This record gives sequence, C-alpha cells and structure tokens, in this order.
Amino acid sequence: MSVLGETGDVKCVIGLMSGTSMDGVDVAMIYTDGVRIERIGPSLTVAYPDDVRERIRSGLDIAAGCVEGSDVPAVIKDLERELTDWHGHAIEEVLSVTGQKADDVDLVGFHGQTLTHRPDRGWTWQIGDGGRLAGYTGIPVVNDFRTADVKAGGEGAPLVPLYHAALLLRERRHETVAILNIGGVANVSWVSFAGESDVPQLVSFDTGPGNAMLDDWAKIHTGQACDMDGSLAARGISHEEVVLGLMATPYFDETPPKTLDRNDFSIQSVRGLSPEDGAATLTDFIVESVVSAQSHFPAPPEAWYVCGGGRLNPTLMRRLRRRMPVLVDPVEVLGWRGDVLEAEAFAFLAVRSVRGLPLSLPGTTGCNAPTTGGTLHKPTRALFRR
Repeated sequence: MSVLGETGDVKCVIGLMSGTSMDGVDVAMIYTDGVRIERIGPSLTVAYPDDVRERIRSGLDIAAGCVEGSDVPAVIKDLERELTDWHGHAIEEVLSVTGQKADDVDLVGFHGQTLTHRPDRGWTWQIGDGGRLAGYTGIPVVNDFRTADVKAGGEGAPLVPLYHAALLLRERRHETVAILNIGGVANVSWVSFAGESDVPQLVSFDTGPGNAMLDDWAKIHTGQACDMDGSLAARGISHEEVVLGLMATPYFDETPPKTLDRNDFSIQSVRGLSPEDGAATLTDFIVESVVSAQSHFPAPPEAWYVCGGGRLNPTLMRRLRRRMPVLVDPVEVLGWRGDVLEAEAFAFLAVRSVRGLPLSLPGTTGCNAPTTGGTLHKPTRALFRR
C-alpha cells in the first residue's frame, strides 16, 4: 500500500495558511479524499494591514521569551482572536467568489500562525483558535497539525511533502524532483518514484533561511515589506566572506530531518553593508544554503520546482539557476499555484487527519513512525452560515 493510503470519499475542503513571511492569509479550496486530488477550486490571499503584521512581529518577540506550559500572555490571546477572525474573513471571501454556502464545504484545514518552533525542546507553537473558527464559519475545522509529530520525536515540519507527492502522482514528468518552498524559512521536498512505482520515497527538511532575513533588511532600508523584484540585490555586490561565514553554521552539516525557527538567523551579519550589498549578500546566502541541501539527497534531482514568495524574486531565481546543474522553474510550469500551495496542503492534511492517515513520516520529519495529528473542532454555532 502506498504511504498515501487507500482512497476514500472526496471532500470539499478549504485550507488556510499564514506563513513566516506574515504577509496575509492564503486560502484555497480543493476536492480531495486525502490521498488523491480530484480537482482544484478557487484561491485568494487576504493581505494583512501593516499594523497587524507589526503585531504578529511583536508576538514573535514575546513568544521567544515564553516556555511551554507557562501562562499565555494576554497580548498573545488577543492576537490569536484577531488572527482567527482574519482567517474567518478569508473563508467568507472565498465563498463569496464561488457563490457557495458554508454547508457546501465539508472541512477546513487551519494551520494558524507559528510564533515559535523549537522541536529540540519538544515544543512548536501555532496560534489560532480552531473552536472559534468553527463557530464563526459553521464548518468543522482541523488545526494543531504539528504537535503530535513533535511528541512522536519529529521536527513538526515540513508537513507538505505528502501533498507534493500526491500532486506529482497526477503527472509523472520526472522520476526524481525537488520541490523548494521559499517562504520566510526555505524547505525542500525530495520526491522520487523509482521505476514505475507509485510509492514515493520522500526526504524533506528546512534548507535554511528564506525570505525572512531579506524582508527584514528591505523593510529597514526601503520601507517596503520585501526586496521588490529583487531590485535592491540586483544593484549590490555580494560579500563572499559574509556568505561563507554564515554557511559555516553547523546546521548546514546536520543530517536531515531538521528544521529552523524564523529567528534562528538574523541580519546582524550584514550590518554595516550598504542596502544594496546587504540584500545581494543575503540573497546569495539563501542560494548557497539551497545548493548545500543537495548533499543530503539520496540522489540528484532531475529538476527543481520553486513555490512560495521567493519564486517571484527574479534576482534570487536567476542566481539559483546559475548555481544549479538542472532545470529550476516556478511550480506554475507544472500547473500548480505557487502562492497557495501550502494552503492547499493543509486542506489535504485536514482530510488525512479525520481519516486517521499519517501527516508525517520518519523520512519527512524524523518522527518515530508514520504519525497522524490535528485536532477536530465541530461548530456549535455559526455567525455567517447561510
């Protein structure tokens, strides 16, 4: 039997993702049984205003000083309620696009917002009130996807590789590929279908920092949320000695599975450089960390496909292509949606959760055995259900 499991009844599911880039809520509808993807529905992104983004950023700083089991600060509880309601608004938006009602949707996969990720301490923390969202929408909600994996000895991430494998099964262009997600942190899924087998071999891990450091640098020096079109980096000169110093971090030699927290790397290493040179150096650091990841693959991939916000940075993509010996393209060439792929994945994982199917494998997170997870919340009331 495939690691994906046996097929079942197809559900209409909405997936929600608010990532470490903190730019907004991605929402996507898919039709799936948690094994195969029957079809893809509409998607959209609801952007956070600047003040919400700043409150999330402050929440990250506060969470860094918390320990598991301690009382949650009131400001974090307020932030959780606010972000939960933003996710409710996102569901309203996608239903307004489709003309569907809440009754037409079987399930919601709600990732929440990661505040801290410390699997070495047995702790990963995503805020988001699943019960509140279920009550708000009138739709059953699955959240808390990562805790069970951490308790089973896993890293709690990445959780998207099983979805990547399910998508790749629909159209087998290559035997072995790497799916690179460049969000705030970058992660990769190495997927191989040996011969004619439909059973994927999976390896996944965080390659290193993604957009987070570059976004922070751009915000300070340009006032913009990111290095728009990679233009800042394109005008700069990369400082090789800084990149080499960053690549000397022991993390890159560690054997996967392995993960990072958004704040494990900071922009202190490029302090004193010009805005352009700092951006160029950080961009090259992202590239070199991805190049280094290849040493942990069982075999070289035949192609790299890139999703997440990083694929929209022409300078980053150009430098990746220059350093890779094979094809590097955005996932759109596969017909995938690079902006909402993780939202789709959590819709897929929500169905797997209610079916009791694994969300993670020893090769994807390092858990002791294939591990399911997630918490189901059934609605007790509905504020906008029609």
